[in-house]
Amino acid sequence: MVTSGSTLSPVGARAALTLLLAGILVAGCSSARHSGPEPAPRESTAPAPRPTALAAACEVKLPAAWRSALAAGELRAPAGERAVLTDTGPGWTAVQLSGGDRRRAALVAGGGAPRTLLALADPVEHQLLAADFDGRRWAAFAVLEGRTLDSPWSLYVWDAETGSSRRLARADRPGPLPQPVVRDGAVHWAQGAGDGKATVYAAAASGGAPRALHTGVVDAPFAAGGLLVWRESTGSGTRLAAVSLVDGRPAELPGPLAALRDIRSVVADGGTHGGSGPDGGSGSGGTWAWVAGETEPRLMVWRTGDARPTAVVTRPPAVDGMDQLRISGRLVTWRTPETSYALDLGSGSYARITPAYGYAQARGGALAVAYSLGNAKADGSRPVIQVVDALRLPALPRCG
Repeated sequence: MVTSGSTLSPVGARAALTLLLAGILVAGCSSARHSGPEPAPRESTAPAPRPTALAAACEVKLPAAWRSALAAGELRAPAGERAVLTDTGPGWTAVQLSGGDRRRAALVAGGGAPRTLLALADPVEHQLLAADFDGRRWAAFAVLEGRTLDSPWSLYVWDAETGSSRRLARADRPGPLPQPVVRDGAVHWAQGAGDGKATVYAAAASGGAPRALHTGVVDAPFAAGGLLVWRESTGSGTRLAAVSLVDGRPAELPGPLAALRDIRSVVADGGTHGGSGPDGGSGSGGTWAWVAGETEPRLMVWRTGDARPTAVVTRPPAVDGMDQLRISGRLVTWRTPETSYALDLGSGSYARITPAYGYAQARGGALAVAYSLGNAKADGSRPVIQVVDALRLPALPRCG
């Protein structure tokens, strides 16, 4: 999964693609089942603390209860196949499965067996890059048709009722890497339009011609409640822009967000299916997070009702190369070149959630991590993918 900074600041997209192509995050377990998102052990499922005023957070050790919950949620690939984590969401996980001379895009939903979204035409060159699923019928996913960031890519729509996929779009011009958004039977994405610009599109998942919503120097859009948001160049810097997910018309951003300039890796909650965000899924997201600053990066968080954003994480190594931010419930996750972290907004602390070079995905109450036990390029290493219900994880320890 690529970040919203994939065009204007391609560091995050490059890091995600490097992991994908290197095969670091593969799971070659022999079982053909998915043990599913598991709750944390009963003795450790204390209620999360109520949100408090934001302040600078501290780093704590990952509790044993988190380790147990993650271990219990290990995703096991079918026999003879290796899995690469692509995306996750409420009740689903998208993976790339490879075995023998075959590679396929697959969706694991509700703890069941992987369902094939598409058999990839080239089992060596083609890579499952990003996906979204509405939890009911429609999934959209993007396939990169090469090993470099400037390779063409295709966007597909999958119908859970028929089990069939169709190609919705193909991009062969430079532009943002795809990050499809599926909402209310429609798919939203951006693709290169030439002259350094890209167009944001919407199309009915059931069929019909795509509709152009906006053209500019933009990043891949993301959902924030009832808004579709992207980062756009103004010539002298970058700003956020938004349209309504309902009618595609320009929309106002909440609070101080419209005044933000030159931020990266911005993300919001409230963009899940079925209105599971704090604002019921119809507003503009209850929590926003982004990275500010280049030489001294810091993780900024703003929640509905806050007077101003707060610098929550400011110390290395947690801020070194910080990218690929995600929000799931009270958790904000991110990745650095060395590992992945999770910030608990309820307890005001954060912890490393993977071993070295691990990768995390989080959205809509789901948390997925992938890493290799041992050197991924050496014999005897064991790659792992784990998926849990983030809403049932116990709170991280408080500072002090």
